[in-house]
Amino acid sequence: MIFDNFAHLNPLLQALVAGLLTWFMTAMGAAMVFLRKDIDRKTLDIMLGFAGGVMIAASYWSLLAPAIEMSKRLNVPEWLPAAVGFMAGGVFLRIIDKLLPHLHLGLPMDKVEGVPTSWRRTTLLALAITLHNIPEGLAIGVAFGAVSAGFSEASLAGAVALAVGIGIQNFPEGTAVSIPLRREGLSAPRSFWFGQLSAVVEPVAAVAGAAFVIIAQPILPYALAFAAGAMIFVVAEEVIPESQHGGNADQATMGLMCGFTVMMILDVWFG
Repeated sequence: MIFDNFAHLNPLLQALVAGLLTWFMTAMGAAMVFLRKDIDRKTLDIMLGFAGGVMIAASYWSLLAPAIEMSKRLNVPEWLPAAVGFMAGGVFLRIIDKLLPHLHLGLPMDKVEGVPTSWRRTTLLALAITLHNIPEGLAIGVAFGAVSAGFSEASLAGAVALAVGIGIQNFPEGTAVSIPLRREGLSAPRSFWFGQLSAVVEPVAAVAGAAFVIIAQPILPYALAFAAGAMIFVVAEEVIPESQHGGNADQATMGLMCGFTVMMILDVWFG
């Protein structure tokens, strides 16, 4: 019944609801800061690895594979839209990475990336996770936009699976933000605030992605691949390195394997 009601919503509302779900899961994870003041580094690395695995699997199963299938209808080589869109997504995130001031968890202030700023450490830490969430929101929006465009390669169940998968990995991600902030000296309420705030961009990006695809349907395969490229950039530049430098590389890698498997199962099961 709930799924049927959801299926009849406007695609933009579907993307908004899905984006709000992923934000809510981040907020639930961030709320763990009220239950414990610290988290051991091994658990944090496994969480980050799991998040990376989900994002890698979603990039292929939910975005690149449908993009390649849709490209068969276009008068271009089947690989071209996926290749162009994928690289464009990576370049886009690289530009944002160079411009947006941010600081990855566990690094000193002299490792701040982006344009010079006098912003506080806590703000820079939250912005690093916000940067992570932009491609996730875009991916959700593009997936729902693809369904509204009527492509047989895109299904509502597949778009829902993508949102559920990202929501699942957002729970440990929220915890991985709020508890380190608590360790930085912030109060529990402020740590929670910054933790959930990092995912507020996801509903916004989801609606923007869906609207863009609906307006410009011919570029849908490029848009799907663009979201995939943006997600892979974040995984390779941020998530995997952060999960590996704490001395728990094997555990973090197994977390990544588990995340990939969970997302693969969800996509195949739902899609």
